[in-house]
Amino acid sequence: MKPETDCARTGRLGEEAAARWLLAAGYELVARNWRAGRYELDLIALREDGLHFVEVKTRREGSLTAPEEALTPQKRQALRRAAEAFLEASGAQYAACELHFDLAAVHGRANGTLRIEWFPDAIEYGW
Repeated sequence: MKPETDCARTGRLGEEAAARWLLAAGYELVARNWRAGRYELDLIALREDGLHFVEVKTRREGSLTAPEEALTPQKRQALRRAAEAFLEASGAQYAACELHFDLAAVHGRANGTLRIEWFPDAIEYGW
């Protein structure tokens, strides 16, 4: 097994923090790091208001770009396609759910703590 890179470790810690945040906010985690072929979704969560596809972007303090800036038009399109693949693989299980694409922007501070900024409905899904 390859050793974890600094970048991979930062991303993993950000995803773990976002998952804890979701649980504390009353969401039920449906999947973490869901993959199908080239498609990947960081977190999928369920709450009474619907099914949430959560993209997690983590940056260290002092990075040149903010986490939310990494949500490019290409990334948005890839997330829509991944969500479609997830829904197809799930059958009718989530057919009645309202769909949300949210962003958890995780900011890593110099003291090692993480701050989560939540962007609900950060992506229009436009089925």
